[in-house]
Amino acid sequence: MMSEILGYEFYHNRISDYLLCLAIFAGGVFLVGIVKALLTRRLKSRAAATPTHLDDFVLERIRRTGVPLAYLGVAEASLRVLTLTPHLERIVNVAGIVLMAILGTLFAVALVRFGVMEYVRKQGEDPSRDRVLKAAGSLLNILAWGAGLLFMLDNLGFKITTVMAGLGIGGIAVALAAQAILGDLFSYFTILFDRPFEIGDYIVVGDHMGTIERFGIKTTRIAGLGGEQIIVSNKDLTDSRVRNFKRMTKRRAVFRLGVTYQTPAEKLREIPGIVADIFGGIDGATLDRVHFFSYGDFSLIYEIVYYVDGNDYTKYMDIQQAANLRIYEEFEKRKIEFAYPTQTLYVNKA
Repeated sequence: MMSEILGYEFYHNRISDYLLCLAIFAGGVFLVGIVKALLTRRLKSRAAATPTHLDDFVLERIRRTGVPLAYLGVAEASLRVLTLTPHLERIVNVAGIVLMAILGTLFAVALVRFGVMEYVRKQGEDPSRDRVLKAAGSLLNILAWGAGLLFMLDNLGFKITTVMAGLGIGGIAVALAAQAILGDLFSYFTILFDRPFEIGDYIVVGDHMGTIERFGIKTTRIAGLGGEQIIVSNKDLTDSRVRNFKRMTKRRAVFRLGVTYQTPAEKLREIPGIVADIFGGIDGATLDRVHFFSYGDFSLIYEIVYYVDGNDYTKYMDIQQAANLRIYEEFEKRKIEFAYPTQTLYVNKA
């Protein structure tokens, strides 16, 4: 009696075939559940012991992508023991392709989001940069979903080569028409990731100088020294030599002074020591050298080189002013005269 029931055929399959299908599905679901529990427990303990976020990402992807794919494989394997009609088999294949495309796209989107978040964590908070990164992440998500859609249509038998060719020609036309905009856009991402300067940095580029106010997708705003706003395209910035004074840890300063030719040799030898003593009493400045540099047209020229700690221009000017005043005072005490442009006329009476 039991063998007759199991041998009864229903929709081209025996009852035993349906029971085998259910057994394979139930066993596969049970096995996937066990593997999921073991992996989850092990990865949870590992993720709690490590400071990185990669373990958490892998654990989340196993839950949201790996497990559904495993269930899909179990369902596919269990249905293979049945004899399906062509129409029903087509439905099963289409459903499998659609689910695989969706799960693959979700994985790609999650990977992009994880990469963006990790970059933000390492670089620190920056509202303007974070806003643009979110926009770039949204664009990448759109591209990922577009690629997933094309993959699904291709596997479903649609001819997408013509569509791809049309998109390629259209993309080339758009790229040629928007070449300048795309150049600024790529330069923006170069600035964003290479970070040659930050908002608030004082830079000099070409004939322009000032403090970075903000940089956008196409242009960068610079607050000039005169109070004006200078707008420079991103491509011009990346194509130029940018001098970033904000990142200067030590400023090298050079200046010269001239004394008269009537200064005695003994006092000329004293000048390097006088300057050295003066800089020894100025905080934040380190004297490098003092040398009798050359004979000028109307003066004996000394060259002084020193370093200022930090990049504060006001501090540098305060130190230079203090050094100039002290040099003037010391020279006045020692009767050392500064030179100024003079001409001496010698008259020879015959």
